[in-house]
Amino acid sequence: MPADARTCPDHGFFEGPDCPRCGAAGEPVVEGGRRRQLSKFVSGALRHFPDDAGLELDDAGWTPLPDLVDAVESKYHWPDRETVEAVLATDPKGRFERDPGFGTAPDRVRAAYGHSVEVDIEDDGGPVPETLYHGTAPRNVESITDEGLRPMSRQRVHLSASVETATDVGNRHAEDPVVLEVDAGAMERDGHDIAHRGEATYTTECVPPQYLSRRSE
Repeated sequence: MPADARTCPDHGFFEGPDCPRCGAAGEPVVEGGRRRQLSKFVSGALRHFPDDAGLELDDAGWTPLPDLVDAVESKYHWPDRETVEAVLATDPKGRFERDPGFGTAPDRVRAAYGHSVEVDIEDDGGPVPETLYHGTAPRNVESITDEGLRPMSRQRVHLSASVETATDVGNRHAEDPVVLEVDAGAMERDGHDIAHRGEATYTTECVPPQYLSRRSE
């Protein structure tokens, strides 16, 4: 169960019992189960079904925050704007990006990665490790070995910075996932673009098979 989201009067939203910056208990905003439920809906609305949620995304995936709050309040009876803001701010994987705007510019939000709808998100310029990882089901290994990694239903291939994260991703598809190593350094040197998105996610158009190897246990 995810931790509850709370707010500290001095340091804003955080997850867990105490503010990590000052140790204060803060005020509760949303309990862990509802936080996970709302995060899943917001992720889906910003990545996959904005039209169904009543949202309009611009070319870079942004939508006004008040519109997202309206969509959430139409779906559930219990959240409000503070609840939505807490979920956005405390996501442990950095799934969401918020641009508070300045002057007359709107307060807006988008998903940082994972889109199946067409958006054009710029690279944030973060460094790319020499080796990245991809978790998958054993049944997919043969085709990946032959054809490489392709986006499938998403816009781009998603890679992980750690074996642990890749294993967690693979666990969504199989009880005994396989972790593949990606020679990201060689890919970049050969001219393939790899973008840093979220906390520890990297995306690319595809991973040709020559850059892939099965990680030894």
